[in-house]
Amino acid sequence: MAMMRVGLVSPERELWAGEAEMVLARTTEGELGILAGHIPLLGVLAEGGVVRIRPGGGKPEITAAVHGGFLSVSKDGVSILAETAELADEVDVERARQELGDADPGSPEAKRAEGRLRAAGQS
Repeated sequence: MAMMRVGLVSPERELWAGEAEMVLARTTEGELGILAGHIPLLGVLAEGGVVRIRPGGGKPEITAAVHGGFLSVSKDGVSILAETAELADEVDVERARQELGDADPGSPEAKRAEGRLRAAGQS
């Protein structure tokens, strides 16, 4: 499968950069699957979304909870510019559950907590 350059950044840091086969992301328009050679586009990332990056070559998938921001696809690759983001293995599951329990259903806080739990593989 063809590879493309992918970068996932937030204002605080670069979370991941490298070559990947595929990127899956939820935007305000729906779920996107991006492969090398995808047409250029700019998408608004959904609150409480999860981004999955498949590096290929038997390497483990990169999963991140992403809250707001943009996804840009160009001939050079995919740039994911998140307002806030954390890798799945960095999610404090108990804290996310507590935040979800304290938040009003459907609120931005609840969506963020749900996204963090989904990224961590929790329901």
